Amino acid sequence: MKSATIQLETLACPSCMQKIEAAVKALEGIEKETVKVSFNSSKVKLDFDEEKVSIDQIENAITKVGYEVQKSRVK
Repeated sequence: MKSATIQLETLACPSCMQKIEAAVKALEGIEKETVKVSFNSSKVKLDFDEEKVSIDQIENAITKVGYEVQKSRVK
């Protein structure tokens, strides 16, 4: 299991958080209860199984719902 912190462009509204959360949780291999979208810091934190989903796929899911990923850190 890996942990990721994804820095996004500045989030404009709380509903943005719900869209991003839903997009990420829809992916296979995401530990759904670990997904946290922080409005104030515009970050997404989550745990994922790298055998089922890659950080690129997670970033793409966020980009597809209209939010720019600035950088990701995986531990």
